[in-house]
Amino acid sequence: METLALTEKGGAVRFEVHAKPRASKSAVRGVRNGALDVAIAAPPVDGAANAELVRVLARALDVAPKSVAIARGDASRSKLVEIHGVSPADIRARLAAAASPR
Repeated sequence: METLALTEKGGAVRFEVHAKPRASKSAVRGVRNGALDVAIAAPPVDGAANAELVRVLARALDVAPKSVAIARGDASRSKLVEIHGVSPADIRARLAAAASPR
């Protein structure tokens, strides 16, 4: 997770996410090109994939889903996500623990 590009803005930590909808199961996969790679089991229909992404990240980071927001990229696989209430060091550690092997 050291290569994950984190920035702080307005009390939140932001990072890029590359979402892969319609995966066999939802999971944090690792980092690719500075963005977090996340498999999402839900299809990209009616916001289902975005809602599942928020749930997956909240579970992986051990925060409430309301602490996770999609700041940019609602209709794209490339998204900017912000996390409130967690330090950058904690985000790296928690995502590393949650990342599943490919």
